[in-house]
Amino acid sequence: MSESLKQKTFKGTVWSSIERFSVQGISFIVMVIMARVLTPDDYGLIGMLTVFIAVSQSLVDSGFSQALIRKQDRSEVDNSTVFYFNICAGIALYIILYLCAPIIARFYNEPILTPLTRLISLSVIINSFVVVQRALLTVNIDFKTQAKASLIAAVVSGVVGITMVYTGYGVWSIVWYQLSNLAANVVLLWAFSKWRPQWIYSWNSFRELFGFGSKLAISGIIDTIYRNVYLIVIGKIFNASDLGYYTRAQQFADFPSSNVSGIIQRVTFPVLCTIQNDDNRLRDVYRRFLRLSAFVVFPLMIGLAAVAHPFIVVVLTDKWSFAAILLQIICFNMMWYPIHSINLNLLQVKGRSDLFLKLEVWKKCIGVVILCITVPLGLVAMCWGTVASSLICLIINTHYTGKLLQVGFLTQMRDLLPSLAYSLSMGAVVWITVGLLPDNKTSLSVGIITGIFYFFIVTKLTRSSDLRELMSFVKTK
Repeated sequence: MSESLKQKTFKGTVWSSIERFSVQGISFIVMVIMARVLTPDDYGLIGMLTVFIAVSQSLVDSGFSQALIRKQDRSEVDNSTVFYFNICAGIALYIILYLCAPIIARFYNEPILTPLTRLISLSVIINSFVVVQRALLTVNIDFKTQAKASLIAAVVSGVVGITMVYTGYGVWSIVWYQLSNLAANVVLLWAFSKWRPQWIYSWNSFRELFGFGSKLAISGIIDTIYRNVYLIVIGKIFNASDLGYYTRAQQFADFPSSNVSGIIQRVTFPVLCTIQNDDNRLRDVYRRFLRLSAFVVFPLMIGLAAVAHPFIVVVLTDKWSFAAILLQIICFNMMWYPIHSINLNLLQVKGRSDLFLKLEVWKKCIGVVILCITVPLGLVAMCWGTVASSLICLIINTHYTGKLLQVGFLTQMRDLLPSLAYSLSMGAVVWITVGLLPDNKTSLSVGIITGIFYFFIVTKLTRSSDLRELMSFVKTK
């Protein structure tokens, strides 16, 4: 990478990391405080609605934010067109969700879901007001502004959520916690961002952006439904308590994986877009991002799996202990998530949203087949099914990246093998250490320290090229 691109990437990564981990750190603390008071049933009820809200959010965006980021000659007409479309889509989808609330409640046989759906669905309208602001800030790799807004919003919503849960609002405290977070973030981004919509709308601009964004939108909706179909199945076939265990385990696994993936995805997409026509340079930068993401994520996920039981019991108390079993398995699924994201990012950078959509359809069909096979075997088997699905989808994802840049499955696995070997050996050492200590607090603290010490020493002694690359990347500032 050139020095200027390194600097830009570094600053973007730093501020994106600050935003993701500071905000998620606060959210994590708030969630732990609330989960110690609330029950698995409370979180299970919210989990039942997650898919409907997530799909609505995908429809509101419709791939326009990615289309704006990718377009090199975007205009104020493009920005304003997207802004007004998002708001109209948000209002329309809220009306649909409001009317469908009783149907959702009957589907799960939970009457309380009718008012819950109608309240939490306001998030769709709220979020539609800042899609363009976020896209334009991302174009400029300005994650500092987004970090400030998200951090303040996390603190404000945390106060709201904790206050409500300790004053007896139960499941409603989760809803108001989420809504207050979104509302505060919208207000702050409008205050910090210089961009304002103009009173213009262009159907030509809409069609141009929609031509690229629609395929990403369909892909996003398919992916959102698939990622949340487990919530639907568990909520319908099992019960709210089981869904509560699953959502907590999923959230803990998401914390390191999705946050690192989100940072990488947000930074790599605009950076790679600037060199989209230079295949040799693009290939080199792309492989570096892959290796760095694996070097960071693999040890985090395997380490979390190794300390899952004492971690859950210490953080959430014994009533959540079943979630530890699910967390261990889900970690082996989520460790591959950043690799998937970077592979899919490349398709968007090269303008192949058609391949992006094709891949999503094939992968989700495979995932649904695996889900149907594992559902009768129980919740644990379903989690193992996600691991199998993730590995199969990795092979499919890398097929097209291999065609576009000659960086296929075998090449990527050779790049990632050192990080995988370091992480698996570390995980084994930590798992044995945790098993030898009877006290949960002691085994958690000793396990974490052992894992960090082992990973650093082994990578240092073996003169890991990934460690050198990471340190070089940090020192570019």
